Amino acid sequence: MRLLSLTWAASLAAAAVALPSRRADLVVHEKRAMEPVEWVQSQRLAADAVLPMRFGLTQNNLHRIEEMLMSVAHPSSPSYGQHFSPEDIVDTFAPSHETVSAVTDWLVESGIAKERLRLSASKGWLEVNATAAEVEDLLAAEYHVYTHPSGARQIGCHSYTVPEHVREHVDIIQPTVHFMHRLPRKDQLQKRSLGESGKLESAIHGGPKTNGQKVTITPSLEHCDEMITLDCLRALYSIDYTPQSTDKNTFGILELTPQAFLQSDLDMFFANFSPSQVGQAPVLVSIDGGVVQTDRQGFNLNGESDLDLEYAFGITNPQPILLLQAGDLVEGASFNNWLDAVDASFCTFEGGDDPTQDGIYPDPVPGGFNQPESCGIVKPPFVVSASYGQDEGSVTPAYAARQCAEYGKLGMLGTTVLYSTGDNGVAGNGGLCLGDDGQPSEEGERFSPDFPVTCPFVTGVGATQVNPGSTVNDPEGACEQVIFSGGGFSNFFALPDYQADAVTGFLTNHPPPFTSAQFNNSGNVRAFPDISANGANYVVAVAGEFVSVFGTSCSAPVVGSMITLINDARITAGKGPVGFINPALYSDTFADSFHDITTGGNQGCDTPGFTATEGWDPVTGLGTPNFTVLMSHFLALP
Repeated sequence: MRLLSLTWAASLAAAAVALPSRRADLVVHEKRAMEPVEWVQSQRLAADAVLPMRFGLTQNNLHRIEEMLMSVAHPSSPSYGQHFSPEDIVDTFAPSHETVSAVTDWLVESGIAKERLRLSASKGWLEVNATAAEVEDLLAAEYHVYTHPSGARQIGCHSYTVPEHVREHVDIIQPTVHFMHRLPRKDQLQKRSLGESGKLESAIHGGPKTNGQKVTITPSLEHCDEMITLDCLRALYSIDYTPQSTDKNTFGILELTPQAFLQSDLDMFFANFSPSQVGQAPVLVSIDGGVVQTDRQGFNLNGESDLDLEYAFGITNPQPILLLQAGDLVEGASFNNWLDAVDASFCTFEGGDDPTQDGIYPDPVPGGFNQPESCGIVKPPFVVSASYGQDEGSVTPAYAARQCAEYGKLGMLGTTVLYSTGDNGVAGNGGLCLGDDGQPSEEGERFSPDFPVTCPFVTGVGATQVNPGSTVNDPEGACEQVIFSGGGFSNFFALPDYQADAVTGFLTNHPPPFTSAQFNNSGNVRAFPDISANGANYVVAVAGEFVSVFGTSCSAPVVGSMITLINDARITAGKGPVGFINPALYSDTFADSFHDITTGGNQGCDTPGFTATEGWDPVTGLGTPNFTVLMSHFLALP
């Protein structure tokens, strides 16, 4: 994985400039990526306050992630499909003795007794409980208490420093600059919901949109431009396969509490569209107190999970589905919490969870999950679909890189990770774009990409639509009803080799009418989405009624379902799961596996956004899958 340093987006990157200090060799290691909205810096943190400090040690051989991943994921590799073992990965990326010693010596020389330090078994991080006074002196930082009108409080610093000779041995230190932008309120996960809830400051967003229209069911392929059903999707993408190896295959759907499904909704959907599945429920994997709550109901609380499970179950029937339900009702969760659950080493990888971005457990708040965090409680599913995201600019490059590396590791293990690309076109959360300072602004003009979809080791899924008046036999267009499919170019991650020809071809043959002031047009950065699927007019049973649903939240689980069916076919043929699919999707061999989308755009930031065109584009990617052809190509691989 390669992180990119960008001049015009310098405010988004960690600056490394010498600071005037009593220690002349100090350099800024990280500074806050985005100023918090509505949070007020109220006071200095008390000097005797105790902070649980974690020093993330630089992992060995991180430069080899892309190389190792390509060795098992590129269709022309002689070792395609020969995925690595967890032991291989731990042995490859463990920090060097030099790194452990350098950071330990720095802390001891700074006055922290060696016996206070704790080194994880994987050697991924050093931990020490230290007072605010000790930490401020160590990092040349100032910690403040921040308050929110809701009454929430948190601590953090604006930037911190490390000695120049230590910098290469430390990836990230927590808690420091990684501010929790999301609010601890009941609707904290409702970014892509109904729209009338006003501007939401949540950093993590998920959930489809609805146009508010109730649906009277008249299932027919003649009305797929108005109502998408399972039969519409099967017709659009030539899906005609019944799983045969469900006991050996695994498919996980990520949901973040308080988002939860209602069994009555699933049964209502099944009764109309898949009668044999009435009563079927997902296998709950409770991560850090994850609970399928039923006390609070409605589209904003049930829409995402109902949508995901109804269509994933319907397409993959009779495949069992793992519900990766992350976070308790008090603290919630983030992407790193589910990564903890499928990989125990990640809990200590480069510093572990970030207390200001991720749910940290045990949670002592009344009603919280007061047990050890869920580390390595389930083997990574072969496919994981996630319809959540956050603005790339809301996290630091170090935080993004740390998480992205883990997705690369999951790919090496044989897991396909899919993320939806967002529903605001080229804009960010709440439709906001970036100002000259890199911060979200009502007057911002710079495009704001999503994360984790910009990580080159996940598959980004955009949204299309059956155009009004068209049928399933006509070409789809980019989704331009209720939502606009997220797409664009990263400000953090370099262009992966597997995508280089496609992205270069787009920028050369179809140059967008925008300048570097609006997006990173260098041609050297990760672009998204990778592929797309329909995301408009889904008929979904939510809170006891059928509603019409829109969003890339629809698209991701549909693609995840197709990959799950492909894995079943490979397992039945005596082969393994496909794992990381992007290198195959972009290869010449797979070029006939997609329906090219050439109409529509993803407007935002007071612009038409990018335009779908021939070949790959930053609206719909490579296009929508032709499942039959796609499966034949994957079955032909070893």
